[in-house]
Amino acid sequence: MVLGPKLLLKLVKAKKLVENLSDRELNNPEGAGFDLRLGEVYKIKGNAFLGETHRKTADIALIKVYKKDKSIKIKPGDFFLVKTIESVNMPQNLTASITPRSTTYRSGLFIRTGNVPPGYCGGLIFGLKNEGPITVEIEMGARFVHIQFSEVKGGGSMYRGQWQGGRVTARKKE
Repeated sequence: MVLGPKLLLKLVKAKKLVENLSDRELNNPEGAGFDLRLGEVYKIKGNAFLGETHRKTADIALIKVYKKDKSIKIKPGDFFLVKTIESVNMPQNLTASITPRSTTYRSGLFIRTGNVPPGYCGGLIFGLKNEGPITVEIEMGARFVHIQFSEVKGGGSMYRGQWQGGRVTARKKE
């Protein structure tokens, strides 16, 4: 069952379910969740390793930040890691799913998202690639993804992974 905005806003106020929501989302959310905004953009470089028991993610360089930079132009083929302005504090009984806003894919931008598990706290990081034939300019702070929350029934465990707190990459092999 997807939770509606009235209940979500109560959880935002009482439990800080989502922090740094825009005034629009706090006063007049649309749909069955909240729109989240573009806060940081990172370029990846170097090498990555995904092993059976260890991994090392690529090195990153922060290239754009909300309130410091106006926008970013994303050329065809460009790939970035992007982080939301908002952060979440997931309780044990909720999970969240992220979907791109339709304007992104209508412009050729594809956003790779994941599930937000119970117990995760921090900013949300996604992959963003321009798979279209045109350059797309997106303002920092623009709404670009939508988050929906669902109840976890039948038990679930709290997230204890390496990405807790919203870090974007690992500094060494883990």
